[in-house]
Amino acid sequence: MKECMILRGMKVVVIGAGCAGLCAAKNSIEAGLDVVVYEQTDQVGGTWVCREEVGKDKFGLDVHSSMYRGAVTNLPREIMGYPGFPMTEGNMSFIVSEDVLKFYNRYADFFNLNFVHRAFIKFHHSVLRVSAKGKSQWQVVVKDLNNNRTATIIFDAVFICNGHNFSPLFPQYPGQKVFRGIQLHSHDYRHGDIFRGQRVLVVGAGASAVDVVTDASKMADFIVQSHHWKKNQNIFATVSLVQKYPEVSHLTENGVVFKDGTEDTFTMIVYCTGYRYSFPFLTPDCGVTYDQNYVTPLYQHCININRPTMAFIGLCHFVMVAQVADMQARFALKFITGAKDLPSREKMLASEEYEIIRRRQVGLALRKTHLMGSFQEDYLHNLATIADIKPADPVIFGIYSKVVEIIKLNVDHRKFNYRIIDEYSFEKSLLS
Repeated sequence: MKECMILRGMKVVVIGAGCAGLCAAKNSIEAGLDVVVYEQTDQVGGTWVCREEVGKDKFGLDVHSSMYRGAVTNLPREIMGYPGFPMTEGNMSFIVSEDVLKFYNRYADFFNLNFVHRAFIKFHHSVLRVSAKGKSQWQVVVKDLNNNRTATIIFDAVFICNGHNFSPLFPQYPGQKVFRGIQLHSHDYRHGDIFRGQRVLVVGAGASAVDVVTDASKMADFIVQSHHWKKNQNIFATVSLVQKYPEVSHLTENGVVFKDGTEDTFTMIVYCTGYRYSFPFLTPDCGVTYDQNYVTPLYQHCININRPTMAFIGLCHFVMVAQVADMQARFALKFITGAKDLPSREKMLASEEYEIIRRRQVGLALRKTHLMGSFQEDYLHNLATIADIKPADPVIFGIYSKVVEIIKLNVDHRKFNYRIIDEYSFEKSLLS
């Protein structure tokens, strides 16, 4: 193994203090780097922070959080912690968002990330621009929101950790401008009271759609779920009075016409249609482009091939986020610090193309290039092998696979508890 050649005083900026940003900061500090984290809000936790406000915050910036009241995790806590730092909050495997937020605060406190006298995290600091400087450095323009002051700082490396569940993706249907009812994205959903007395259409079939349908069914006068999935893998969470319609064709003044010709009236439409990746602070000279949720060119879904002192942490989805983010951070640091040399540009580009081809072979579009799912175990194994870092424990993949298997059977996967026995085995039990 090549001896680590860290430059003394090497300065690293981490953008965001959510799941990805916290472990990027922690691992960078342990690698001996000079670290600062810029967080636009007033606390750590990213998407797990539930805020009543929607639209714009008090500084006129888009509200980042998409968390709604009463949300419960889709994965068991046993596989949601960081390597060597398990999530122990809550009394069951599937826990409420407040407990997940407690976990991230505990992690930040344990590693001294947000102590007053050791403030690695700068809260209420918004990154306005990141641009290339010289061959490998970065010029970062950041605004102190509380004091309305802007500063320009030079860094040797950048970790992009601003998440990907904050810029809502709206489907485009004819008639959206003439519909007289309420239209909102699940990004702005906070609690079920808004559904009282409404005729509600929920568009989508993912995790947020399931939760919104379940909440709306308790309050709404009438509720319909529309989606294009041939098999709704999350149907277990809906109730019998919820009608299922096919995809939307177009909207009218008072309702919706569906693709099978069915028509009905609605007073509210909730779009649970996902998010788009957004990095508004990156200038073109950063060397990456992003379109349709495909960020390129990236080596192993995280390192900027054109300028390898920039890494995207937490870009992948359908993953055990903390496990993947921590592995990506340690992977990137091996090359940023000089402990290992990157492959040639040609080999890195070929690796990226291989990832695209693998997904095309199973019918995934370019916009799902960073989707892991069944690719996750192989991906983490590759990161560990390439960078000579500690691999993930096999047991977490066993639990993940079991959860996915239960979901595919249209069974409520949250009715089970899990207990890790050792690095290879676990127990699953039905809640009493």
